[in-house]
Amino acid sequence: MSKRTVEKVEGSEKANWRHPGGKLRELGADSLSDAELLSILISTGIKGRPAENIAEEILARFGSFKGMANQPLEKFLAIKGLADVKIIRIAAAFEIARRIVNEILKENEK
Repeated sequence: MSKRTVEKVEGSEKANWRHPGGKLRELGADSLSDAELLSILISTGIKGRPAENIAEEILARFGSFKGMANQPLEKFLAIKGLADVKIIRIAAAFEIARRIVNEILKENEK
């Protein structure tokens, strides 16, 4: 079950999710911001700093997902709330995306 509260907004329901995972499940990945998507990979924050705040700092520091790509993992360690497991999870997601792009490019060459 997703953690959310529901409020009535002019005859319709507006859901407020506490974590973007529920929003993704119910509305689809394209409804999430870059920070919300990244916070899903981060999973949990630290005391006083939720995963979304950490994700927002990462994006502010590097500018975008593209700016994050190919950064040395050590640069991520400077961000409070990130440690090896979370950084490795992000690096794995970028590698998956890179492989998908390469596969598509190879298919388009044919």
